[in-house]
Amino acid sequence: MSDIRRKAVIAGIGETEYSRKSGKTERTLFLEAAKLAIADAGLTPKDIDGVMPDNPGRSSPGGVGGYGEFATNFGINDLRFGGMSNMGAAAIGSSIYTAATMVTAGVANAIVILGGGNGRSGHRLGQGGGRQDASYGSNFEAPYGMMSAAQSWALPARRHMIQYGTTQEQYGAIAVATRKHAQLNSKATMKGLMTMEDYLNSRMIADPYHLLDCCLESDGAAACVVTTAERARNLPQKPVYIAGGAQSYGPSPAEMLNRTDITINSVRLAAPLAFREAGITIADVDFAEIYDSFTFAVLSQIEDLGFCKKGEGGSFVEGGRIELGGELPINTHGGLLSQAHIWGMNHVAEAVKQLRGQAGAAQVPNAQVGVVSFTDMGGYGSVLVLTGV
Repeated sequence: MSDIRRKAVIAGIGETEYSRKSGKTERTLFLEAAKLAIADAGLTPKDIDGVMPDNPGRSSPGGVGGYGEFATNFGINDLRFGGMSNMGAAAIGSSIYTAATMVTAGVANAIVILGGGNGRSGHRLGQGGGRQDASYGSNFEAPYGMMSAAQSWALPARRHMIQYGTTQEQYGAIAVATRKHAQLNSKATMKGLMTMEDYLNSRMIADPYHLLDCCLESDGAAACVVTTAERARNLPQKPVYIAGGAQSYGPSPAEMLNRTDITINSVRLAAPLAFREAGITIADVDFAEIYDSFTFAVLSQIEDLGFCKKGEGGSFVEGGRIELGGELPINTHGGLLSQAHIWGMNHVAEAVKQLRGQAGAAQVPNAQVGVVSFTDMGGYGSVLVLTGV
């Protein structure tokens, strides 16, 4: 395990507008987000010598156009590092942690990490047709109707209800809290408060998921700049330290239906490593930005990050505990459920704002330690511990 504690920082963040139809190419969105992040860091494009696009072209062909084309667009003559994390929904956390190790080791001075795309107007996740390879998905899941992420994530959600007594209203508490936070964010695409009645009356997508259990499909991009703590001393923004991180694969195998317990989340392996490297405990965490592809994804990560015991996530989210002003504010920007689905880079941007004290009406008082976690049902997970001191 590397030791990056307080040696690497997120020095800049940038976000495009989030919408259902950007009218722009993904390449344009990525470059706009990168330009904003670089400017926010007080740097120029020529100061950047590393780039990590989040699976460029995941939503449609082309993406950012590769490392060389990124360098060309920005007039970069010395691109010393290029990389990409092929860890599905955990790729953003994995990329930022990798960038932190690279700048700490002196491989590069400043690395831009990108996330997003035309996830609504381009190729939409819910359209299906993505399982054409000779994989477990095409052989053992698709023929029986499990074609979408909602269908895959629905199985552990229902199993958790059977095994631990989790209720529909407890999943709803996550959706309602997240929408409440979105009202405080000018970039959130979902306006208007959601009641529990609204949630329960929304149409069924894949039992037990209602429409409002499911994340948005969004156009837009976000980016951050990672550099060394030493260099950040001369930059304008308050540095946000990457105090610890980890990535994991598991539980194995990749095909969920062959696992012994489908309610266990992949961050369970990464979290103890990230916390140990950062030198913190759960009690030190002021807020969490948790990858919320579905409401159960949040509940399971709350458990497997260690905020409560396995099976107690349902009761943990009740009574405003995860809302601003509660014990553990979660997804203070609205998350993928109510702000935008930007593959979790918007979670990172929000965590940075919180630790800078720039989150406006959604600011968690005296926020010093934040956790950002990412997961998917393919077994990938990543966790970042960010601190403001």
